[in-house]
Amino acid sequence: MPAEPPQARIDIDVQLVTDETPVPDGADFEAWVGAAMLAAGCRRDGELAIRLVGVDEGSQLNQSWRDKPGPTNVLAFPPPDLAAAGLPDELPAEFGDLVICLPVVVREAAEQHKAPLAHLAHLVVHGTLHLLGHTHDAAADTARMEGLETAVLTALGFPAPYDADVAPGTK
Repeated sequence: MPAEPPQARIDIDVQLVTDETPVPDGADFEAWVGAAMLAAGCRRDGELAIRLVGVDEGSQLNQSWRDKPGPTNVLAFPPPDLAAAGLPDELPAEFGDLVICLPVVVREAAEQHKAPLAHLAHLVVHGTLHLLGHTHDAAADTARMEGLETAVLTALGFPAPYDADVAPGTK
């Protein structure tokens, strides 16, 4: 049996810029991003930033970039197309930035009867897939993206993210 190709090395810059809501215990951004990238077929080394914000910054960014009031759970900012700039393939890729509004994550987790850690992991995986070009604009795209998210999260030991009424406190 052929060996599984090695997982890409991803340098993640986690920026915690709010004290409104603490990061849930057990947060493992590298594992979540790495698993999403592997599932999506990305084997390239690279970098990305995850910025954990409060309501004020989340609202400002959502208004500025999506013209929508109030904060949203995750915003994905892919980088400009560096390949078009003629940079060599052997350079580490810049995958982009994720902005996650922690108070929204905690609120949504409670509303959806999910553990905050599980919901945070889901949003990191979801955002990472967006950075890799996945969308949920059409039904087929949504099905593919949700399938990848479910596969990644269950492989990491979390409940399937789209199952209703996950018991609170489960991983």
